[in-house]
Amino acid sequence: MYDYKKQVYIQNLSKHEGTVLTLKGWVANKRESKGLVFLNLRDGTGLCQCVVSTASVSAETFSTAASLGLESSLSLTGRVVKDERQLGGFELQVIDLMLISSCQDYPISNKEHGVEFLSDNRHLWLRSRRQWAIMRVRNQAIFAIHEYFQKEGFVQMDAPIFTGNACEGTTDLFETDFFGEPAYLSQSGQLYGEAMAMAMGRIYTFGPTFRSEKSKTRRHLAEFWMIEPEMAFFDIIDDMDLIEDFLRFVVNRVLEHCVKELEVLERNTDMLKNVNNIFPRLTYDEAVQIIKGQKEVNGRRSTDVLEEDLKLVQKRIAEIVEDNAKREAEMKAGGMKKGVIAFNQNMIDKQKQELKQLEEQERNIPQWLDSAQSFQYGGDFGGSDETVLTRLFDVPVMVYDWPHEVKAFYLKRNPDNPRFARGVDVLAPEGYGEIVGGGERETDEEKLKEKIIEHQLPMNEFEWYLDLRRFGSVPHSGFGLGLERLVSWVCKLPHVRETIPFPRMYGRLNP
Repeated sequence: MYDYKKQVYIQNLSKHEGTVLTLKGWVANKRESKGLVFLNLRDGTGLCQCVVSTASVSAETFSTAASLGLESSLSLTGRVVKDERQLGGFELQVIDLMLISSCQDYPISNKEHGVEFLSDNRHLWLRSRRQWAIMRVRNQAIFAIHEYFQKEGFVQMDAPIFTGNACEGTTDLFETDFFGEPAYLSQSGQLYGEAMAMAMGRIYTFGPTFRSEKSKTRRHLAEFWMIEPEMAFFDIIDDMDLIEDFLRFVVNRVLEHCVKELEVLERNTDMLKNVNNIFPRLTYDEAVQIIKGQKEVNGRRSTDVLEEDLKLVQKRIAEIVEDNAKREAEMKAGGMKKGVIAFNQNMIDKQKQELKQLEEQERNIPQWLDSAQSFQYGGDFGGSDETVLTRLFDVPVMVYDWPHEVKAFYLKRNPDNPRFARGVDVLAPEGYGEIVGGGERETDEEKLKEKIIEHQLPMNEFEWYLDLRRFGSVPHSGFGLGLERLVSWVCKLPHVRETIPFPRMYGRLNP
């Protein structure tokens, strides 16, 4: 059997300074100078600059290095030298090269590509440095989620993907044939989680869920991964305490273990570090007042802050347009060195990307202001409402006690005011909105039947669920965390499609 431990990976180069070893990987980038070829090698664990010199290798080997196209695979032998200017802090001074597979005309170059092109080539886009960093953050978040629940004594259990009933509602179900009977792809494992919690006390499920919403917003996927703990003998306060502790743990683990990845993403981590502050808890009524600009937070109103944001966005747009025009004029005038031209072009491309996002904000902010001021009490929050609310906070916000009409049938009514359901949404700052939804479950069988009828759900499909109230019912609560929304916020991504290896969304089934 092959001993994989003999293979040296880029992430472990710090243990091999000064030694001669072999790296295997793909060419992520290449540049040439007189007598030198600089190869950026990636192997999945990191990137390393590998220097091929005419003074250190044969003419044939140097010629091979100079002819390599992006994504050619190869084996490089050389000495590990510390160089803090390089990504990872080390480089390889090559003494031998073995080509494994030559690649020419790789379709994804360093130039700017459109979203549709990149999505069509997702199987290749995953190799890019940015996507590499996102997937490693996702991996660390998954590991931290399991670590948290396991250390707290939860039992991982699995809910079925095929179900005979709806959990969140009947309008966004994927229907399929299950041996001649209609079945649906699961919207949530939560109902089954309740049954498992009655057996184990505290459980969590972690699996794919499906919603057939025909939505193309930056927050929606048709297939995504949900983490859904369920806890016996927990009320809504216990639930909120657990959510806060859980999110704090996961984000801190990512901050601890994904320093390089967050640097690649140019993520300002100050906002993420704020998870160590107390999460504000607002009732629905308080949240509505803030959205409509009727209630101040730390002396500021949401409407005033958004108007200030709009002015700053417009100012930055003007700065970018002026700077890019200046750079393009200087390049067109000629006389620039090749390296300076490359630097200016990179800056122009980078600022064009920023400009697209700023122009979107310039269009959105007036709409958000209008939506906030015309918000109708009693309605659910839309994405713009969540953005307006969270603009006044630099830490996740918990909104609880919602009008029962807008929440799932299984949530318990507030015994002090039955107009409200004991649900809670956790909204991430920076405009990312809901990442967690949960609450306390209804334990009264008759009240639960009333809600099933109100939601026009088939009573016979929920007899097993009602059994949980008939036989040993206890107060219990839980929540669902959307993994992709969490990763989107942690990485500060413009769209959730980048958070999952192969996104499935309205209009996107391939590759």
